[in-house]
Amino acid sequence: MIEWMTENAWVTWVGVAVLLAVAELLSLDLVLLMFAIGALAGAVASAVGAPFWVAMLAFGVVGVGLLFFARPPMVARLHAGPTLTTGHDALVGRTGVVLEPVGPFGGRITLASEVWSARTEGDTEVAPGAEVVVTRIDGATAVITPKES
Repeated sequence: MIEWMTENAWVTWVGVAVLLAVAELLSLDLVLLMFAIGALAGAVASAVGAPFWVAMLAFGVVGVGLLFFARPPMVARLHAGPTLTTGHDALVGRTGVVLEPVGPFGGRITLASEVWSARTEGDTEVAPGAEVVVTRIDGATAVITPKES
């Protein structure tokens, strides 16, 4: 058995990679996956006829390199949470139409097929029928600016 493993070292490395990948499925921590890819690098080194120490070096360098450079951004992306904007935040940047004159103290617009109370920042007044852009939501009031044509 040992003799076969040394004659077919690349197959042994692929077997180690498969075992590490299966173990990764149980842990879901992305550590063993990095070493499984390192084992594949060892398999490639063995397949091209490199000595065992070169295959071990490839395994270690690739595995540790992936562990320190590829895993952190992957984990951060997996744990970042949803990127879908929902609720009132989804209305920021949307275009609405003024129903009643809007000034710094109030008015009404249609926004996303709903009627919203709105106000402008500063002393700007916006006439009915004008298109506006929502810059933020303040409570239940859309803060708007006139849309540039």
